[in-house]
Amino acid sequence: MSPRLLLQSSLRAFTGSSSIQSPLAALSLTPSKTTIRAGSAEARERRRHDPFLTAQSRQRKAANLSRRQALAQEREQALGDPVKSAPTPFIQELQETQTRSENAPPNFFVKPAELQSALDHSKDLTSPLVNPDRDTADPQLEMEQAEQHNKQHQNALEAMNRILKLDNGNNQDRMRLNIQKCIETFGRHNTDQTLPPKPASVSLDSATAPPEKLPRIGADTGSPEVQVAILTAKIINLSRHLETTNKDKHNKRNLRLLVHKRQKLLRYLRRKERGGPRWQNLVQTLGLSDAAWQGEISM
Repeated sequence: MSPRLLLQSSLRAFTGSSSIQSPLAALSLTPSKTTIRAGSAEARERRRHDPFLTAQSRQRKAANLSRRQALAQEREQALGDPVKSAPTPFIQELQETQTRSENAPPNFFVKPAELQSALDHSKDLTSPLVNPDRDTADPQLEMEQAEQHNKQHQNALEAMNRILKLDNGNNQDRMRLNIQKCIETFGRHNTDQTLPPKPASVSLDSATAPPEKLPRIGADTGSPEVQVAILTAKIINLSRHLETTNKDKHNKRNLRLLVHKRQKLLRYLRRKERGGPRWQNLVQTLGLSDAAWQGEISM
């Protein structure tokens, strides 16, 4: 029997290790990194020392920022302006009342027809009496009295026009006229006769019948559409004032409060009316965009 040779002990003396490792086993034990994560510290370090990678990252960042700005502008244009209204006929009337215009109605809740009838009645009351005896009447004297009466009436007419002219009133008088116009336009005491009712909801057999509504007494001043119209008139007044005054922080805050209050009322009215004819009439008449009630308003 041939003697056995101890190869391990002899090889251990040359290598200094207790086991033999092949080159493939060594590679499998210490694998090399072939990929680096994009946001890792090694990638940032490599990009910092490589000018080509730095230029590429800057170009990607600039493209992302420009695309983000373009998308933001598209969203803003699609939604519209949350403060300004479209130039509808009703909005133009409100603006003419705020800016001193010749077509503005008279002040102090006086209507033009009532003013004209009162002036005609006063002219008839102050007209000179005609002598029933035409034989003793003096035509020259009657003509002079009629001319003097017409002159006095013209003076009274001019004085009344100056007193009732809205240009001589203050901003509070103009706002009062606009509020009265909003009540007459959107009040349910007038719109119930012209606008159809909202879409009916699904009623169950077990549901209780709603109570009958009491008849309205006087003008409607508390419905959501009237409040939205009044807030719109106030917003127009404040925004026109802030166009020339940049440092009025108090009124800027007041404008922000009015816009957010109008947004809450518009959301409530849309949910309550289910997008019915009353909601559509309000939005179209006031020229409001979707930005007035959708999303978060930042000013």
